[in-house]
Amino acid sequence: MIHLLLAAIYLAFVGLGLPDGLLGAAWPAMRADAAFRGFGGGTPPLSHSGIVFAIIAICTVVSALQSDRTTKRFGAARVTAFSTALAAVALFGFAQCRSMAGLCLWAVPYGLAAGAIDAALNNYVALHFASRHMSWLHCMWGVGATAGPYVMGAALTRGAPWQRGYLLVGIAQALVAAAVFASLPLWKRMQRASCAPAETPASRRPLRLAEILRIPGARAILLCFFCYCAIEQTAGLWAATFLAHRGVSPERAAFYASMVYLGITLGRGIGGFATFRWNDDQMLRIGEGIIVVGLALVGAAALAPAVPSGVACAGFVVAGFGCAPVYPSIIHSTPAHFGADRSQAIIGVQMAFAYLGTTAMPPLFGVLARHVTPALLPLYLGALLALMAALYERVVRVTAAAR
Repeated sequence: MIHLLLAAIYLAFVGLGLPDGLLGAAWPAMRADAAFRGFGGGTPPLSHSGIVFAIIAICTVVSALQSDRTTKRFGAARVTAFSTALAAVALFGFAQCRSMAGLCLWAVPYGLAAGAIDAALNNYVALHFASRHMSWLHCMWGVGATAGPYVMGAALTRGAPWQRGYLLVGIAQALVAAAVFASLPLWKRMQRASCAPAETPASRRPLRLAEILRIPGARAILLCFFCYCAIEQTAGLWAATFLAHRGVSPERAAFYASMVYLGITLGRGIGGFATFRWNDDQMLRIGEGIIVVGLALVGAAALAPAVPSGVACAGFVVAGFGCAPVYPSIIHSTPAHFGADRSQAIIGVQMAFAYLGTTAMPPLFGVLARHVTPALLPLYLGALLALMAALYERVVRVTAAAR
């Protein structure tokens, strides 16, 4: 039973990752589509994809902040099932779009669905499964995030319109939703088998944001999560620009930038086995150390023109590998640090801060890159890493003292 339920949970996270890279992969084809119209008619500006990303991010934050309330009312199983189905509906909506207005409309249900799935499943796995399953869960997200753009690219390569890519991914998401709905009896059997005690009225009451922020260590873990997601997204978005600034060809720079995410995905697959030996706090510190090594390689290339550009390329791969255990370790350690009764509320706000970090910090580096130099990237990432490490150590101290 447990293995079948885990398979359904893993599949749901593959589905969560599937659409993440679709817009970026399809955007050039959308702009080249004569039938696709911007807000004022004609071809939409290059920057307008950011509007869709922003709508998705805002709706994801709203949904994540409400996850404590929705999960306590409906349960993680039903929230996951219905949200996966909603994501499939949104993808079918994208597949019918002929304008920017349509993209923005369907971005709303997609963002709401993504935030609900992310918060509900992360908390469920943190409460009921070992740390290795959290690593493998996020590895499955990487599988989906890699497969989605591949499907879009394959459709475009065969001469199909970009809507076909969204349609194919929508069908895959619908199949995932069907599998999650079919697994609902397993969730109930798992709950009965675990003999979980009935919730008290106090534990069933959703926590308000102000109450969450007053929990000892909560603000530190939220800012820590903000910093990590800012590191991951900024590295992925600006690595190619940094490498091109160092004289790497655009094609090779794009390839090595994608290796950041490959390193994260492979690292999470391997990290699941490492958790047999090390706990969440140790895994996170190991990841931080590996990121330091990666950024040192990138920094050496930034400071010394004589250093081969291949050193910087290797540095981004190493940094991605180091990022792998950080996200799963923070999430999985949340019930241990703050208590199982408060973990859903805190993880929901963590998801919100994650999306704030990925939305706010990469554009901030873009301003620095434009007005100063892209060579500041390792310094920027290093500052975020140092702050993240200090915040996490504070969480460990404060929550240990509070227990």
